[in-house]
Amino acid sequence: MKYKGSKEINKPRDVVTKFFVDPAYLGEYQDGFVKKEMIRGEAGKEGAVSQMFYESGGRDMLLTETITSNKLPHSFEAFYSHKHMDNIRKCQFTVLDRNRTRYQYEYVRME
Repeated sequence: MKYKGSKEINKPRDVVTKFFVDPAYLGEYQDGFVKKEMIRGEAGKEGAVSQMFYESGGRDMLLTETITSNKLPHSFEAFYSHKHMDNIRKCQFTVLDRNRTRYQYEYVRME
């Protein structure tokens, strides 16, 4: 199963990707985000593994993120594991003009 979409953001790509990679801002665009903790590797680098904590509807959720490709400011890919499912997230950041960026995303559920 795939889920994809895009969003035009009225900011330059370097600003958008700066906020995208900073865990302090994840709660601004991910519903229920609580915190992100490094498990191993170097933050933001390929192969880095983190635990991501969420709360939704009074329930806690834990995801394990493994960065598979970080070619920012152009693209970012990661594998997410949860006890009930696994997903791959692919993101692209395209310059539309000096002050606008298109953020495209695709989530692929692993069967």
